Amino acid sequence: MNAKKHASAHTFKSDLERVDTHQLHASEYDDLPDLTDEMLARATVNKGGRPKLNAPKVLLSVPYSQEVVAYFRATGDGWQNRMDKVLSQYVSEHPLTSSPLPTDT
Repeated sequence: MNAKKHASAHTFKSDLERVDTHQLHASEYDDLPDLTDEMLARATVNKGGRPKLNAPKVLLSVPYSQEVVAYFRATGDGWQNRMDKVLSQYVSEHPLTSSPLPTDT
């Protein structure tokens, strides 16, 4: 059994004040290689974040009963996705007889 340890504060092992006050000089760039056309041709742009979904979800604020939310939360991480799956299954099993969207006529 492991004894509980108190977390110690993280400290940086560098002198950030010295780094912040450092003034860059042109001579510091002499060690950098010159960019060639070949290097630029191989370059790629990496955008962070999640990949775009084919069918993105809609962020919506909906009041649910406490019982329903408590039930799904009790299932652990990913409970919102499980709730969405249950609702999606209901939608597929109960198709609408007419379109819920108004038509332009």
